Amino acid sequence: MGQNIARESDLEALNRRAEVLRVPDLIRLAHSAFDKRSIFTTSFGAEDQVLTHILAEEKLPVDIMTLDTGRLFNETIETFEKTSKKYGNIIKTLFPDPKDVESYVNTNGINAFYESVEMRKECCGIRKVKPLERGLNEYGIWITGLRADQSENRSELHFFDWDNRFKIVKVNPLLHWTFNEVMDFIRTNFVPYNLLHDKGFVSIGCAPCTRAIQEGEDFRAGRWWWESSKKECGLHQS
Repeated sequence: MGQNIARESDLEALNRRAEVLRVPDLIRLAHSAFDKRSIFTTSFGAEDQVLTHILAEEKLPVDIMTLDTGRLFNETIETFEKTSKKYGNIIKTLFPDPKDVESYVNTNGINAFYESVEMRKECCGIRKVKPLERGLNEYGIWITGLRADQSENRSELHFFDWDNRFKIVKVNPLLHWTFNEVMDFIRTNFVPYNLLHDKGFVSIGCAPCTRAIQEGEDFRAGRWWWESSKKECGLHQS
């Protein structure tokens, strides 16, 4: 998909319609509007677990994919296993190119990402961005668990966006949900979730790069906490 298949006017019209739609109906709207294969990417965080539950319950024709960076928390792996057992999902797992990882570690060190923003972004690029690019290549619709109040960057998102980095329509069905609403849905529907959420972890990524947040801290404060830059890894920057 080398060209923008979504005109700005089309996206604006879809976003107006999406304001009053339930999550499954919003996803159905995406399918009818673009007639493309869709993929949902999960990192097994709370928002992603909500969407996994909805996709399974509604039997929506959406593939599911995750990235195993090689540096995940054990709790994340356990959530993966519980999710597969509950929903019977076949979750496609993508891994980074081992040659890229070997080169980075042997050249820079196992935890070189602490040394500079550039080194951290290079690690994210190898472990996340490149595998995701490979995984998205055969799809036209990318469904995410992004929410507007997660960060300043994400406050500018819409239900339907064009992702210029990956040349794909991005759909954000939980855009206006709050974190409390997400957790309430999980409890009400007995959705398996990452137990790190009970320990103050709200945004969960790789283990060396994620910590719990304190009361009053920004939602993304626990990600790459040693940096002062905007807290994104490159997956969600249009």
